[in-house]
Amino acid sequence: MHLASIPSPSQGVWQLGPFPLRAYALMIIIGVVVAVWLGEKRWTAKGGRPGTVVDVAVWAVPFGLVGGRLYHVITDHQMYFGAGRDPLDALKVWNGGLGIWGAVALGALGAWIGCRRMNVRLAPFADAVAPGIALAQAIGRWGNWWNQELYGRPTNLPWAVEIDFAHRPKDEFGAVLPQYETVGTYHPTFLYESLWCLGLAIVVIWAGGRFNLNHGRSFALYVAGYTLGRGWIEALRIDPAHEFLGLRLNDYTAIVVFLAAAAYLYLNRGKARVPEPLTLRPEPAEDAEGAEPADVAEEAGPAAVPLTKDADEPKDAEEPKDADEPAEPVATEPEPVAESVPEPVVESAPETVVEPETESKAESKAEAEAASEPEAAEEPAPEPEPAAQEAPAEEKAERRTEDEPAEPAAEAEEEPAAAAVEETARQEDEESAKAREEDAVPEPAEPADGEAAVKTAKGEA
Repeated sequence: MHLASIPSPSQGVWQLGPFPLRAYALMIIIGVVVAVWLGEKRWTAKGGRPGTVVDVAVWAVPFGLVGGRLYHVITDHQMYFGAGRDPLDALKVWNGGLGIWGAVALGALGAWIGCRRMNVRLAPFADAVAPGIALAQAIGRWGNWWNQELYGRPTNLPWAVEIDFAHRPKDEFGAVLPQYETVGTYHPTFLYESLWCLGLAIVVIWAGGRFNLNHGRSFALYVAGYTLGRGWIEALRIDPAHEFLGLRLNDYTAIVVFLAAAAYLYLNRGKARVPEPLTLRPEPAEDAEGAEPADVAEEAGPAAVPLTKDADEPKDAEEPKDADEPAEPVATEPEPVAESVPEPVVESAPETVVEPETESKAESKAEAEAASEPEAAEEPAPEPEPAAQEAPAEEKAERRTEDEPAEPAAEAEEEPAAAAVEETARQEDEESAKAREEDAVPEPAEPADGEAAVKTAKGEA
């Protein structure tokens, strides 16, 4: 007597006009959507580009469906090929029959292709989508409930699932096996696997965060955990399958895959603190953004070297800008004098050195200076003007260095040298003038004679 049981649905297909809506396909679609949603959240949390999981799923999902169907058809070929069988039934995926081993294997190939096209490393991507795959399996297993398939041995447990007579185990001729004709409740292995996958998804999420299972180790944990559960669940199933030494083919597959996943975890232990890049190569946009500062630095580098000293000077000059403004007229006014004064000085200096004046010329000049008006005697007074010209010349040189920072320092050194030459010539001229004044003895003369003397001196000069 059964205290309770899980009833099976009376139908798993609904007609929407000419299109059938199959519950089995709907469960798979919902599982894929949940897997992509969770994988996208985990991938972006890793720092990946949003939308990558969707783009890779375009490759992984079709490959996974084809791989799952191929594995089922190959391992259960007697259901589709042979006497009284229709090979076209192998294409009817909606009737059930997807092998998880083929789905994961070929789906991984499709994911690898998608990752290569999206410039993404497969290992971190697999870690991000591993819990989502487990959730997709947990949801997809309910498609077996709608189709009343993949159940276990008969049982009277309260959670046993009811199986209609038409869906009970049959022989090769399609007749229900005698031992199951009167048994209506069985182990809901689809429910066991669904709950196992749900718990596995939670464990992978927790362990991945707790132990930082990167470099593909989260995905390896999912594979090892699923195969461990599939081993004891497979032992409860009674649907036809190939057996060797008392074990079903899926048991051997689970053992091999479990050992491979465990070996991967062991060989990659201690990588929690090892950095893991998400992309195969730097993104083009990142290269352009990252190269701009370097290129600018390289271009500005040579020009910045000579400007380092001059660039600091304007900063100091900007503060006392108001104090320098009154000096600007002084610097600008003597410029015409500076241009006019050096010309005769430079010409006269060589004359005095190379061709010294004769005694007669010196005497005539002395008489002319003595006979001239007092204004001429006062002419040496404004001679200190060249001294005042030294400051504008130096300021002019400094301004030229500020305005033309890229020119060589030689130009700045030429101006002080020219000023020194001018100063030397000026001093020599002053000394010669003073010597002439001291040596000259003015003789009293009549104004007429003095004027004549002046005219004579000017003519000789």
